[in-house]
Amino acid sequence: MPSFEVVIEYWVLLVPLILHVAGFLFIFDVLMHGRTSQGTIAWVMALFFFPYLAVFLYMMFGARRIQDYTAAHQSGTTDIHHLGKQLRQNKQLRSLMVRETPQIDVLSKIYQLPIMKGNRCNLLIDGEATFNSIFKGIKESRHYILIQFFIVHSDNLGNLLKSALIERAGAGVQVYFLYDQIGSAGLPRSYINELKSAGVQVGMFRLGHGWLNRFRINFRNHRKIVVVDGEKSWVGGHNVGDEYLGKSKRFSHWRDTHVKMEGPVTLAVQLSFVEDWHWACGILPDVSWAPPPGFGDEPALCIPTGPGDLVESCSLMMVQAINASTRRCWILSPYFVPDVAVIKALQLAAMRGVDVRILIPAHPDKRVVWWAAHSYLSEVAVAGVRMYTFNKGFMHQKVFLVDDILAGIGTANLDNRSLRINFEITMVFTDPGFVHQVEQMCMDDFANSDQLTTDDVYKRSFAFRLAIRTARLFSPIL
Repeated sequence: MPSFEVVIEYWVLLVPLILHVAGFLFIFDVLMHGRTSQGTIAWVMALFFFPYLAVFLYMMFGARRIQDYTAAHQSGTTDIHHLGKQLRQNKQLRSLMVRETPQIDVLSKIYQLPIMKGNRCNLLIDGEATFNSIFKGIKESRHYILIQFFIVHSDNLGNLLKSALIERAGAGVQVYFLYDQIGSAGLPRSYINELKSAGVQVGMFRLGHGWLNRFRINFRNHRKIVVVDGEKSWVGGHNVGDEYLGKSKRFSHWRDTHVKMEGPVTLAVQLSFVEDWHWACGILPDVSWAPPPGFGDEPALCIPTGPGDLVESCSLMMVQAINASTRRCWILSPYFVPDVAVIKALQLAAMRGVDVRILIPAHPDKRVVWWAAHSYLSEVAVAGVRMYTFNKGFMHQKVFLVDDILAGIGTANLDNRSLRINFEITMVFTDPGFVHQVEQMCMDDFANSDQLTTDDVYKRSFAFRLAIRTARLFSPIL
């Protein structure tokens, strides 16, 4: 039997060899699947020269798409693919299709579902309005509830949600509860066990299947979705936690936006949930695909986006929305770490004479991301883009407004993580009355904001300026 010293020497030689071999294998992986040339070069250099650290970082933050998720809904051979195809070919839904301008119609090609009329949409401003509406919808459910959040806390709001779902499950309603592995990492096992014991079907969105994907923490399902009976749906920026009701000890006020939709567009929201559930659990939930009756006459479009798409769909959506603007383009996002395409679109819009405004929080919840946002100020301000900081608590909403023709509300931030890495969902609205409501909401938010100028950065300390430039280096994963 070899001595302890011999064993140690053996591993001292073997571990570096394993890491170097893994580094070379990952170099081939990133060359084949890297999303950008800059990111690919950075990973190749790191894996070649510093494999002892880079190998572990690549296992967590590697550049690959979730390949098997992509295959699942693009292959044409899976249940979820056939389900999506049937929905897209549904004659009754296609009869509700609305033709808009070419600049808006192209957005419908991202998810291959048309802009559909027959909806009634309600703007929900801040947590109290949002969760009052969601809890009312849950209470009125008759057949099934689909519920998905990135973050779920086991606090007062989280326990209220748990009780509401348990009550409906006890009444014979099918309840499907999906949460993200990373976002809800602190959710106690007891919370999940109580739901399961009551008959709620629970799924956890993992990062991927297979040994390597066990270590990936980069891809996250950031969607927030509630669907009731295939007729009503809720999408927006709120997660489940007391802070989203303005009860944060750190922030006195939490500014966020959700939207409730009743009508055919809910089936598109439902399809997004079903795709995620199928990925997480391997089965299809028992839901209805019969087009619901018309609740109104408002057009709406659902655009789920994510790293499983064959194109960078979220970035395309934002670039097209900006390019469609002729008079106004307002974007309200807690995180501003855009990619090159979005920066150029913003610059060009401002040069066309468009009123381009970006609203970010004055007081951040993630300081590194906030620092990185400031590094883009001079780059966009030189073209005429104006940045503002929201001062009345913390702003977490994800909203964009284009002229008087288009409003977007959803879960996607204006950062590289949402544009390329996270699973997101955005609802687009073209009804003039609803767009006007969003305009009034945005005007109130800008009234509680201050314009950020380049002097606000240049006159800060050297340490601050160094921090924002350093933070920008991490923009691909922020």
